Amino acid sequence: MIGRLSGTLAAVQPPLLLVDVQGVGYEVLAPMTTVFELPPQGQQVQLHTHLAVSETAQTLYGFLREADRQLFRTLIKVNGVGPKMALAILSGLDAAALSRCVAEDNVAALVKVPGVGKKTAERLIVELRDKLAPHPGEVNDIPLMAAAAPKVDHLAEAESALAALGYKPTEASKMVARASKAQPDADSATLIRLALKSIAPA
Repeated sequence: MIGRLSGTLAAVQPPLLLVDVQGVGYEVLAPMTTVFELPPQGQQVQLHTHLAVSETAQTLYGFLREADRQLFRTLIKVNGVGPKMALAILSGLDAAALSRCVAEDNVAALVKVPGVGKKTAERLIVELRDKLAPHPGEVNDIPLMAAAAPKVDHLAEAESALAALGYKPTEASKMVARASKAQPDADSATLIRLALKSIAPA
């Protein structure tokens, strides 16, 4: 079991990260709440990891905080919630927002996550009610990635990241288009953050 990685952040292609550990590159999937808080590319990073093993793949999921890894592990124990769905949930909702959804029985916010239907949202609320500590206050704006990057198609990069999280291509395109309209000069990280804000409960 790989429980932690410490190395150089070699590449960031949300939600995929490449971490170089003494010459070995580890591919790690991370929720956007982790991606937005990463150090600049090329700097050192330490991730708490969870290894998910299936019949077809072994996938590493990474988190900057142990508490986020534990929340991920709590989510995948819910019937019908796999690692991919848990990754999408934690990309749109931080721990405080998720706790608030559960406390307020906010099914509407949860069904905005790709793959989460009404029954799954209701099950999440029931099964997480006694497992999540209360988190007062509103969702904080997540710091943007500070890494300098070559000129890229920010719209396409943001759409690709959302699609990788489970959003349908047409839905991802609309979300990014709305975000771009609100902030025309935004980079991909900002576009993703703005697009995902639509999930967070008001």
